[in-house]
Amino acid sequence: MTNIAIFVSGNGSNCENLIKFFQHHERARVVLVVSNKADAYALVRAERLGVDTMVVSKTQLNDPSVVPPLLDKYEIRLIVLAGFLPIIPDYLISLYPRRIINIHPSLLPRHGGKGMWGHHVHEAVKACGDSETGITVHYVSSVCDGGEIIAQRKVALSPDDSVGDIAAKEHELEMLYFPEIVEQVLLGMSEKN
Repeated sequence: MTNIAIFVSGNGSNCENLIKFFQHHERARVVLVVSNKADAYALVRAERLGVDTMVVSKTQLNDPSVVPPLLDKYEIRLIVLAGFLPIIPDYLISLYPRRIINIHPSLLPRHGGKGMWGHHVHEAVKACGDSETGITVHYVSSVCDGGEIIAQRKVALSPDDSVGDIAAKEHELEMLYFPEIVEQVLLGMSEKN
């Protein structure tokens, strides 16, 4: 059984979707949800579904004596970032090579990098007049949104789409495809072991 930790900063719809997807999975399960915000609704969602939660400050995240022992305690093999805003420190990337993945709400490399999250991304997509948007799932590297791309899913946009319409279309892709892409990563990890 592969234990997964989800790192999240906000509402947690992706977090809940992933927990439910892996609840009765024969090869993996979500056992821990970590947030940098004590008031993140994702923590409520996780607790309702029986998953342990932990709040880790930015200072704690950057302290190698804090997060690794926590992840070891839960025997975490894969970290999934689902709307986690802090930058992952290099020491953690080194400890979990190709085992930290992130979902980004655009088709990278467009609209990525520092400060490009949530509505900021959708506003940039609208401002550029993009004819499509989508999701990108990628490995986390020391370059913000610069890690190797695992998968992308696209949706067409109309010039009449508002920023809210763009966000809704992109969110639908997250709900449909993110759990399956995480599952593919896990299957790839098992084949290598």
